Amino acid sequence: MLFGYDQGVMGGFLTSGPFERTFPSISYGNSPTMQGFTVAVYEIGCAAGALSVILGGDGFGRRITVMLGQTIVIIGAILQASAFTLPHLIVGRIVTGVGNGMAVAVLPTWNGECCRAANRGRAVLWQLNVNIFGICIAYWVDYGVNKSNLTVDTDWSWRFPLALQIVFSSATIILSMFLPDSPRALIKQGRLKEARDVLDMLSTVEDPVERSEATVSRSLQTIAMAIIERNLEEEAARDGSWGQLFTQGRPRFFQRLVLAVVSLCMLQISGVNLITYYAPVIFQNTLGMSRDTSLLVSGFNGLEYWLATLIPIPLIDRVGRRPIMLFAAVGQCISMAVLAGCIAYPANKAAGYVAAVFLFVFNTFLAIGFDGIPFLLPVELTPLQTRAKSVAIATAFFWLCNFFVVMISPVLIENIKYGTYILWAGTNFAFIPMIYFLIPETLRANLEDVDVLFENNPTWLIGPGSRKKLAAIISNRRASEEAEMNAAREAKEPAEGARGMVEHDEMKKEKM
Repeated sequence: MLFGYDQGVMGGFLTSGPFERTFPSISYGNSPTMQGFTVAVYEIGCAAGALSVILGGDGFGRRITVMLGQTIVIIGAILQASAFTLPHLIVGRIVTGVGNGMAVAVLPTWNGECCRAANRGRAVLWQLNVNIFGICIAYWVDYGVNKSNLTVDTDWSWRFPLALQIVFSSATIILSMFLPDSPRALIKQGRLKEARDVLDMLSTVEDPVERSEATVSRSLQTIAMAIIERNLEEEAARDGSWGQLFTQGRPRFFQRLVLAVVSLCMLQISGVNLITYYAPVIFQNTLGMSRDTSLLVSGFNGLEYWLATLIPIPLIDRVGRRPIMLFAAVGQCISMAVLAGCIAYPANKAAGYVAAVFLFVFNTFLAIGFDGIPFLLPVELTPLQTRAKSVAIATAFFWLCNFFVVMISPVLIENIKYGTYILWAGTNFAFIPMIYFLIPETLRANLEDVDVLFENNPTWLIGPGSRKKLAAIISNRRASEEAEMNAAREAKEPAEGARGMVEHDEMKKEKM
């Protein structure tokens, strides 16, 4: 939620009188480059935070990394809310970014590694649904402080929204204390007993006695541990240097790193953060709305965006990742093209209304296909041995692309106006062949099943036919698991019979 709130909160007071009086050098129309830099420098901090996870993501575990990141966010929020000079505000945004970048690099991985294959997609999409709810909250907080007589013409109209970040970070730290770490991360650290305990906690069997005594449950837990341990042993035998990330080998390390980077960068260069960060500015200065109306429409835009993220949740683990992303890319391309056509006629009121509607339409398509899936794919497509590093690198690229988009957006709007939307229509069009040819389907697969898919298909054009190939891999794995469980049952029955005979003989001796 904090991730989304941070993305949406700045746009609401960039045209605010009290904010402009405190920081006149970045007021609207004065210096679009400096305004873009001040907003976008947060992403530089996020990229640095994401890269720091490479050093500590596996060593500290997922849970501690998130808690440490949120502590840094609190420090940054205090710096931002207490700023009286532009350098002070910029430092606060960088510090906040470092902390949030750490959390965003770890949270989807932590979530994905604690989920069953059947519901991993839904779990990560729920996570990103809450992210968009944070954007919605930011818009309505900005609208609220603009309407309140207590804050409308005071510094609290922007200090309070920035200070509110502390509430989200504090809640994250407290709630993380009650959550288990990832079983895969624990196994990689050699903490096997804790990993077994976490697998037991994550079991869907509610009764603790039944969960511990059921042969099938124990067998499944043993198989889950064995698969992860086996993969780790095989990977440990290979070269573990940093250079491994940029080599292929049988696991296709470099290809999978590239796909993780591409999936997250596609989200950013779709143009979404032109709208997310600058929605009130677009409605007010591009479409000619009053400040009050622009904040109100931005609030409804954020609300509709959040509600639209509910659409793919029941579909993701039924339809799959690729079809949903392809559908969204086509819709986003068309939406941006319509926006370009409408904004080309700024004096036409009807064109302005259509443009406002298609800002909503674009967000809807993006919420369906690009809001959560790009965060899910880096977890699913990268192997355990390099997952923490690969996801952190992909997340760093995500933030750098975010910085690029947010930095240049005010400059583009000022200089090429409707051409800005033609640019984003072109990038969304390019996504269609990229998704079709490069990104494989991961529907209902264990993370280890995806390893097999890449090992058995040494090609960059892995997308076409990947769904059928993965289904065959899943079928073979389930048959193997069932055979192992049957063997475990057969081995257990004679042992229990022999133990029963021994107990019977002992009882006879006692009676004699």
